[in-house]
Amino acid sequence: MFDMCIPELVALSHTGLALTVIQIFSKGGMMAYLGWLLLGLILGVAISFPVLKAFRRKTSHQDSVVPLLKSHFHPSPIGAITITERTFPMRVRADLQIAIDQLFGEGITVRHFCGVRGEFSHHGVNLSDCLIENRHSATVTIPPEYEEVDVGVEQPVRVLKIGLWLLEKEAIRFAAFLTPAGHYGQVTGVKLQVGTPNTTQGTKIAQEYFSHLEKAIQQARSYRGKVLSLEQQEHSYSGESKGITVHQLREVTRDQVILPAATLELLERNVIQFVKQRERLSQFKQSTKKGILFYGPPGTGKTHTIHYLSRTLPGHTTLLISAEQVGMLDEYMTLARLLQPSIVVLEDVDLIARDRNHMESPCEEVLLNKLLNEMDGLKPEAEILFILTTNRPETLEAALASRPGRVDQAIEFPLPDTEGRRKLIHLYSEGVTVGAEVIDDVLRRTAGVSAAFIKELMRRAVQFHLEREGTGEISSADVTNALDEMLVSGGSLNLKLLGATGVTV
Repeated sequence: MFDMCIPELVALSHTGLALTVIQIFSKGGMMAYLGWLLLGLILGVAISFPVLKAFRRKTSHQDSVVPLLKSHFHPSPIGAITITERTFPMRVRADLQIAIDQLFGEGITVRHFCGVRGEFSHHGVNLSDCLIENRHSATVTIPPEYEEVDVGVEQPVRVLKIGLWLLEKEAIRFAAFLTPAGHYGQVTGVKLQVGTPNTTQGTKIAQEYFSHLEKAIQQARSYRGKVLSLEQQEHSYSGESKGITVHQLREVTRDQVILPAATLELLERNVIQFVKQRERLSQFKQSTKKGILFYGPPGTGKTHTIHYLSRTLPGHTTLLISAEQVGMLDEYMTLARLLQPSIVVLEDVDLIARDRNHMESPCEEVLLNKLLNEMDGLKPEAEILFILTTNRPETLEAALASRPGRVDQAIEFPLPDTEGRRKLIHLYSEGVTVGAEVIDDVLRRTAGVSAAFIKELMRRAVQFHLEREGTGEISSADVTNALDEMLVSGGSLNLKLLGATGVTV
């Protein structure tokens, strides 16, 4: 039986492998069994390899992007195609996707659409890769992949990750290709390429295509007029992509801004009235950008007032910059210019803009210079309002605090006086009843506290009220228990934390 297999085995191999199998057979027993096993492997490879190769060649040809593009541009040869490219920041993906979708409804016919993948590409895929056959790194069609981007509304925007459109406009065939852009393996933007015939008409189509996208992104409908901050984390816990976070601030009305009359008047004149008169100021060749410094002890209402202003100034986009995000200041300012009229809020500015003489490293001075240059380098007609906040104005760098054109007006937020504390008690006791005698008792015992202290006091008084199963009217005992816990039990550190350093216990 072995003799019958030997000729066929020899015929299958030109490398001497069959002779090795013959030697194994000749030893009999277990070795013969191993020989049959090896023979089966050789026959399996010999039969399946050509089949798999033919199948791969057939599949690759059917899924390849190249034939699609050649057929689309026929009779123009691939060599007559020119590619125009633009790269957009990742943070404008939502507006870019909306603009692309709108463009296809304006005289452009979509003849084919698909996703694209480079089978063995580690550096991304370009439109030029889709025009040339490459056995070693073929570009093939795949189902399109989308990612959802949160823009602060109920439904996120579905943005395409990578895709190819075969298009036609006025009998001219062209293609658009969307793909991630980046450096060293890190995605930093979105690249859009348009391939058109190398003719005057083709060039015009590419220019009109990008002009439409540019105008749509300048309008920035997804984020304009909202309260925003930039995020390093690209995805939220919901799985949606972020990059830009849209904040839903609480609604603060004018009567909820508890400030001295003179402070409130200064605020409205330099912010609200200034914005209303911007157009006329511009007509008289005056600058329409402005810098305001809010300063005062912690808890006196600086952030609370910013919530009020963001609601009061219609059409303004508010950008919230925390001290640790100042490294992204240039990107914030790009958004501020794109989305103007805008408000740029930099809280606790003393953390990066303190006096140079007290800085401990060159990095701190670099951040300060970046801030100064951004505030001073804006064009006069830029409709950008800077609001800086600090609890320590005396530590600020003079080049910031004493330079009109950067900071034009400082507004002090003092500790509330008696009348202010009375209004704060009414503001923060909504939902319960506080009698006149109880209010007078609170006023007598809280001289020198901040607005934040009154807010916390009322919350604790309500909690004590609930613990004794009260009926909705705050008693003197509730207030006393709350004050004792805040002013006595926690010691001097608690007084400082709650903004009650001026209180004598």
